[in-house]
Amino acid sequence: MKLLAFRRLLRIQRVAIRYRLDDMVLELPFLPWWLRLVGGLLPWRWLPRKPLDLSRGARIRLALEDLGPIFIKFGQILSTRRDLLPDDIALELAFLQDKVPPFPPEQAVALIEQQLGAKIEQVFSRFEREPLASASVAQVHTAQLKSGEEVVVKVIRPNLEPVIRSDIAWLHILARTAERISADARRLHPAEVVSDYEKTIYDELDLLREAANSSQLRRNFEGSPLLYVPQVYWDWCRPKVLVMERIYGIPVTDLDTLRDQRTDFKALAERGVEIFFTQVFRDSFFHADMHPGNIFVSTRTPWSPQYIAVDCGIVGSLTDEDQDYLARNLIAFFKRDYRKVAQLHIDSGWVPAETKVNDFEAAIRTVCEPIFEKPLKDISFGQVLLRLFQTARRFNMEVQPQLVLLQKTLLNIEGLGRQLYPELDLWTTAQPFLERWMRERVSPGTLLRNAQQHIEQLPHLAQMTRDTLERLSREPQPEARLTVTQPGMANAWPARLIGAVLVAGAAETGLATHSLAAWPAWAMLAGGLYLILRR
Repeated sequence: MKLLAFRRLLRIQRVAIRYRLDDMVLELPFLPWWLRLVGGLLPWRWLPRKPLDLSRGARIRLALEDLGPIFIKFGQILSTRRDLLPDDIALELAFLQDKVPPFPPEQAVALIEQQLGAKIEQVFSRFEREPLASASVAQVHTAQLKSGEEVVVKVIRPNLEPVIRSDIAWLHILARTAERISADARRLHPAEVVSDYEKTIYDELDLLREAANSSQLRRNFEGSPLLYVPQVYWDWCRPKVLVMERIYGIPVTDLDTLRDQRTDFKALAERGVEIFFTQVFRDSFFHADMHPGNIFVSTRTPWSPQYIAVDCGIVGSLTDEDQDYLARNLIAFFKRDYRKVAQLHIDSGWVPAETKVNDFEAAIRTVCEPIFEKPLKDISFGQVLLRLFQTARRFNMEVQPQLVLLQKTLLNIEGLGRQLYPELDLWTTAQPFLERWMRERVSPGTLLRNAQQHIEQLPHLAQMTRDTLERLSREPQPEARLTVTQPGMANAWPARLIGAVLVAGAAETGLATHSLAAWPAWAMLAGGLYLILRR
């Protein structure tokens, strides 16, 4: 392991020198003078080197491609952090393609047989040794099960874990070094970015997780004309092998073929937006890797087009509170109610409670007013969200991972929608959905369901109160003191204790939503305060 780590370090160093990444590091304004001096004395910087006629973003992208699959994947993840990176670098990293040479079929077959505990011929009546596709952490083969179903078999690259551990270790060292030497680097949270990437890459190595995500997404859209998710064959799924239904669709970027089958592009673009908001707000479970390579279009009903989604290795979810605040934020944004946007950020805890509303409101207005000078159909929904995060970061907002995934997915969906139908007005498409969802939050049916949930918690609350009272009754009481009390005060503490438990339960079960659906919690709060304060 140490030898591998040392060899990887030498490899990283050679690539950094080849693409002049050392020049870029030494040009950083926040670099300490002593480190700049040390960098200038490095031996290779005294040798003649040919100039590179490439932008800094292109040099970083080519270096990551040269360093192999793990760094390519890291560049892809990094490209989603548009709140951290300069635009020119983020745009260049977005061009990173997850195309890498396949590994030998013999290794794939051996790994599949090891995972399944059976020979390929015992499981599949046909297995194509030539891979259908190859990516940074896995490759895909087509096959047919003994029962006749056409499937694809996804298998993790062999011997990937040692390389990942080595690369991640060096990335952590670089991130911690940057944070130690510069306050500006600390503001960009490089260690946090590397940690997010580490979690993502290890999650992708577990294909059972991807299978579970696919099954959940398929169940959410069962029978829907909007989205189809292939079936997972659980009997043949293992941590490093995934077997699922083979789909036949048109890649969403193959516009010529979509035109030939007379696809309704306007409906296709609008349905993409509807799918996104349905996943985020109805299900709180969204496919967070919806780049064009993972999206196809069914050939069955081109006049009413249906999407097909694959590769559910990365998914995101939001809490009820995040859903509520996000919907209200977006509606307030497009109504230019910047005061409400600022207050919602503070109420949600996305920015510190001590943030001055007036200052935050002014910063948001300064950023967003130029955007809204454009026609509404020309406004990028994703860019508005990105500007929001960038502005909030100046007020010490810590962008949560689920919000970063959501921003990335929204940018992908919007870019794809505009590619399919340039006249797509994302806000006009999304506004009715958001407003309908907000109304449903306070509908009688929703209120009754929430009330039922709160009522179901009351037996637990009563048991907790009883246990507390019994524990207090068993504890030795302090010696009585001669004090003058009002009649009944000696027996008031049980009622006050119950009142305190009710207040705590109210805070835990519903007050954080700040909506009408929380009325049982407010009733618990009122009852608790009455028991505490009554004489």
